[in-house]
Amino acid sequence: MTFLRSRYVEPTRGETMSVTTHVQRPLRLGFIGWGAINRRVAQLLRDRQGERIIVAAICLKDVADGVDVPAGAMIITDPGELRHVELDFMVEAAGRSAVAEWGEAALQQAQALVVASASAFCDDVLLERLVSVAEENGTQLLVPPGALAGVDAIAAAAILELDEVIHRIVKPPAAWRGTDAEKLVALSDIRRSATFFAGTARDAAARFPQNANVAAITALSGIGLDRTHVELVADPDASGNRHELVVRGDFGKLSVSIENRPLAANPKSSEMAALSLVRLVENRFLAFAR
Repeated sequence: MTFLRSRYVEPTRGETMSVTTHVQRPLRLGFIGWGAINRRVAQLLRDRQGERIIVAAICLKDVADGVDVPAGAMIITDPGELRHVELDFMVEAAGRSAVAEWGEAALQQAQALVVASASAFCDDVLLERLVSVAEENGTQLLVPPGALAGVDAIAAAAILELDEVIHRIVKPPAAWRGTDAEKLVALSDIRRSATFFAGTARDAAARFPQNANVAAITALSGIGLDRTHVELVADPDASGNRHELVVRGDFGKLSVSIENRPLAANPKSSEMAALSLVRLVENRFLAFAR
């Protein structure tokens, strides 16, 4: 998708060469879901880019959920209605079920769809279907790095053979409340670091979709959902949400750790999850993409 276009005009005798540059038009953005992450993304984009980005549509299950939406944004509750909206880019952060509900329509209408709820791709059939829709429509299905560091390196390293990928997720006990962790460990009694789950990324992301959704991102970047090993840890001394990655393969060895501040409006998510989405959106139209 190109927003800056230049036209070369061959000069005739006695004329000088001229180059006409078109003015960049605003990127038309759609959100699937209007929870804490997408609201944060919209706020940061508004503060940083102003009128260079237009929030054209917000996709919701219920119109009543459309609280404090940006002026001019169309609230949509039926995927079929997307065909009436001009969109360049769509961002999903509404949970696994929303990917299945809105994914096909988004890929048919917009030039790219970012799926933050990567745990949805534990469903191999869904992933294959959306990839097929993207190929048929010449669009892109993108998975953001989320709260992680080193995802680009893992994806590059996976060009060669990878032997092992380990993803360890460490959060304060309170961040695991309301999840299956409460069935595996007495969170209120933890006095030191406790690993309460060890298994594949597929199992971790499926069982803990809010807290371990990011494990699917690691897996999709590297050796897959069934070969990526995940450990989930409740640590009373943790001051934030920490991700520790260890990767070994023909490229060498990677070891990286990142500790994120929780998202103020939702401690189960990280601020970095929203920031990674902002970067992806901005890189669709900035002349210097990073």
